[in-house]
Amino acid sequence: MSKGIQLKANNNIVYSCKYHVVWCPKYRRKVLVNAVVDRLKQLVEQKALDVRADIIEMEVMPDHVPLLVEIDPQFGIHKLVKLIKGYSSRILRQEFKHLKSRLPSLWTNSYFVATVGGAPLAIVKQYIENQTKV
Repeated sequence: MSKGIQLKANNNIVYSCKYHVVWCPKYRRKVLVNAVVDRLKQLVEQKALDVRADIIEMEVMPDHVPLLVEIDPQFGIHKLVKLIKGYSSRILRQEFKHLKSRLPSLWTNSYFVATVGGAPLAIVKQYIENQTKV
């Protein structure tokens, strides 16, 4: 594999699982502004730290949150996103009353996720194909 890939490990596996994740407020409302932005970043970083996920990059736009994160595949990206969205929604709606009055819930149920990083698919495919030739 490529020399540039940084690997992580748990008791069972060695991995490099990076994901690009994007989620939006309900109705794509532009409510992620001002003090909400800073507090949301703190909450996302705290929840990621709790489950040993690494936030590689994060931005908060008024109507969506793009995130680049690495997480243990045994924990799972779906579980991480669900935890972050649930935790941040609860705290933000407690601390910023206007979020509670304007929206029935802070986040939509859906999100976008794509894997990123590593070698191109053709290289990985060739690597696997060549295993029997070694």
